[in-house]
Amino acid sequence: MAKADKINFSTPSGFPEFLPSEKRLELYLLDTIRRVFESYGFTPIETPAVERLEVLQAKGNQGDNIIYGIDPILPPNRQAERDKAGETGSEARALKFDQTVPLAAYIARHLNELTFPFARYQMDVVFRGERAKDGRFRQFRQCDIDVVARRELSLLYDAQMPAIISEIFEAINIGDFLIRINNRKILTGFFQSVGIAANQIKSCIGIIDNLEKIGEVKVKQELEKEGILAEQTQKIIDFIKIDGTVDEVLDKLKYLAQNLPEAEQFSLGVAEIETVIAGVRNLGVAENRFCIDLAIARGLDYYTGTVYETTLLGHEALGSICSGGRYEELVGTFIGEKMPGVGISIGLTRLISRLLKAGILNTLAATPAQVMVVNMQEDLMPIYLNISQQLRKAGINVVTSFDKRPLGKQFQLAEKQGIQLCVIIGSEEAAAEKSSLKDLKTGEQIEVKLENLAEEVKKRLF
Repeated sequence: MAKADKINFSTPSGFPEFLPSEKRLELYLLDTIRRVFESYGFTPIETPAVERLEVLQAKGNQGDNIIYGIDPILPPNRQAERDKAGETGSEARALKFDQTVPLAAYIARHLNELTFPFARYQMDVVFRGERAKDGRFRQFRQCDIDVVARRELSLLYDAQMPAIISEIFEAINIGDFLIRINNRKILTGFFQSVGIAANQIKSCIGIIDNLEKIGEVKVKQELEKEGILAEQTQKIIDFIKIDGTVDEVLDKLKYLAQNLPEAEQFSLGVAEIETVIAGVRNLGVAENRFCIDLAIARGLDYYTGTVYETTLLGHEALGSICSGGRYEELVGTFIGEKMPGVGISIGLTRLISRLLKAGILNTLAATPAQVMVVNMQEDLMPIYLNISQQLRKAGINVVTSFDKRPLGKQFQLAEKQGIQLCVIIGSEEAAAEKSSLKDLKTGEQIEVKLENLAEEVKKRLF
């Protein structure tokens, strides 16, 4: 192939590719997250990567997300099929940008086959056409849970979400974090009480949601552009800056509920968040793990009640590491029935990228193998294979060195892959039914009877 004809095989911008050590870290985190999800009774599903475009765009589902459309690309010899392959209107398809909208369509498709409340988890890859930059991807894996009910859904499901978030992040040991909780009814009700028009509330919530990104001055400017009066703007800013302990914030909210004009929606939100907080406490979540933050709004239009964002303390610049909330109409969009739901999402690909860069997490060894059986002599390979299988049957991950190399080179290869132990059997060891076991971490080498090898290996590994 001529130099000018070389193919650019680099990954497309924004589409990550993991090395083995990074992929093993992802799998470890997926297993940890899955165990917590399943301990609360969530069941796995998988939805197609591709959905009908009208599903993804129904009633504002798309939000600000840029969707990747799917168009068939025909080979040169099949161009005559172009019209048949073209998909328009209701047949237009696109890659899913999140898991929640496809979940709503999934429930609509399987309504009579599911048991409600339906609690599911999903760990699929999603696609967004946003500008690729550090820690932001066009393809990334999300770990989601949602509970959806018919007609009514207990607020205790909302309370359960912080317990699950807390358990996951404690299990992966990433340091101190804070789950910030709010309720969209509180925000909506407050905006109503200060005279914000109903058709302006949605855009005002979107502006408030960007407070941490753009700052207070910019928020005031954006509210001004929406036609919000300076006096109203200041009341909004003062409100979302209310802080203190959870109980102090609750007391301030209950006081406002009794004194604000047109406070019905506001009062409902306060009552809901009080119920959620009581549930969070009853589930044993530590007080230093959660707070009420009235600036948390969540930008997606379908959120209607409780909302969550989780921040890693000391690393706030990383942004939210887990978010979500309650919605009332999303599933009903497809079936015309009230089906409330609540869920959270961890953008795992983004999270891994950010935590690795910050030094909070480290990659794992490139191989899951814990032991290498080295190749001392080709004629002893039957023994090496037999010993390798015995160790595997004992629950130990083993790689057998099939290529004859100098012993030092085999040690180097094991060390490079993060393998801790090497089993060495030469003709003398084989005759005596013994082996030498070398610990590459400590440099120690001991003699072990073959019948005791698995037990000794386990002692050193576990």
